[in-house]
Amino acid sequence: MHKKLLCAALLGGLSIAQVAGAQTFDDRWYVTGSIGGNMQDDERGTDNAGFAAVGLGKFINPYWSVEGQLNYQNPLFEDNNDLNWSQYGISFDVRRHLIAEGRNWNPYLLMGLGYQRSEEEFDPSNPLIPARFERNGAPSEREEGNLAAKLGFGLQGDIGRVGVRAEIAYRADGDDDSVAAFLNDELPRDDGRDWFGDVLASVGVVVPLGPEPVAPVAPAPTPAAAPNCADMDDDGDGVNNCDDKCPGSQAGQTIGPDGCPVPVSIDLRGVNFDFDKATLRPDAVQILQEAVQILQRYPQLRVEVAGHTDLCGPETYNQVLSSARAQTVFDYLTSNGIDASRLAGPVGYGETRPLEQTPEELPACKNERNRRTELNVQNS
Repeated sequence: MHKKLLCAALLGGLSIAQVAGAQTFDDRWYVTGSIGGNMQDDERGTDNAGFAAVGLGKFINPYWSVEGQLNYQNPLFEDNNDLNWSQYGISFDVRRHLIAEGRNWNPYLLMGLGYQRSEEEFDPSNPLIPARFERNGAPSEREEGNLAAKLGFGLQGDIGRVGVRAEIAYRADGDDDSVAAFLNDELPRDDGRDWFGDVLASVGVVVPLGPEPVAPVAPAPTPAAAPNCADMDDDGDGVNNCDDKCPGSQAGQTIGPDGCPVPVSIDLRGVNFDFDKATLRPDAVQILQEAVQILQRYPQLRVEVAGHTDLCGPETYNQVLSSARAQTVFDYLTSNGIDASRLAGPVGYGETRPLEQTPEELPACKNERNRRTELNVQNS
């Protein structure tokens, strides 16, 4: 028995020393076939023998597999090779695979529970055999089935389409009525052994069933969302690309909400005054109303309200008159909803900025274009 355990330990050590690469989880059913040596319990009185096993199993996750296995062995008795002793059975095994990244060969631990049936021939004429063993011929045969448990370890790896494994296991067989064990001189002549322990060393193949699983195809990357023009302002004018009707506006320009530069002055052509007057004429009201709409459409605009005169009369008088005209327009704008904070002035420029240069004497100095009011857009 000591030699058997030593062999088992050496084979197990060699198996673990050969580790090298990670198995991939394959959830297909597989069949197995194994052959090996059955090192019999010395107290059975039988020779060691070969054994074979077939199985059906499946990995339930990358680390655990379950398997049902049928086995058969047919040792001979040491004292009489003419007598037959055979054993066959089934076991349900669980293996814990010690998978590691980068290895193709990996060790595992084995646990199993099953049923073993024994068929043992004996010489019915032997007077030492108790009467409880049935004499049913010459030779006679005892047939009995018992529970069996199994513990072991092994090494498994892939060599392409199939897997290969080497395994060492200790099987405890609950056979408690062996004739040979009862006759063993080393045991007291009582009811014999309650159980036997055999060592099983085997190599085998693992053959997956069905097509090899295909790795799932990674979904195509979601295309990056197209940039939203509402979040972009390529020319930096403060108006997003969606609303910008004048892309490429230059820095420092006064820009309207449509992204287009606004004129530096609002034309109040037609807002003229009668000679020597600062009151609005009826035809000027419509023009001023258009100016109000422009200022309402562009709330960021700030304008200067400037008044001008023609070249008739004293310069001092014209300065006062131009201021009065600017004040008239200023008052109209504020009374129509334009905040005074957006209006610079009113400022009177008198006769200093004529649009048309005329003589300073009557009647040639009378010029409606020079008698005007302007809204000059401010940059700040």
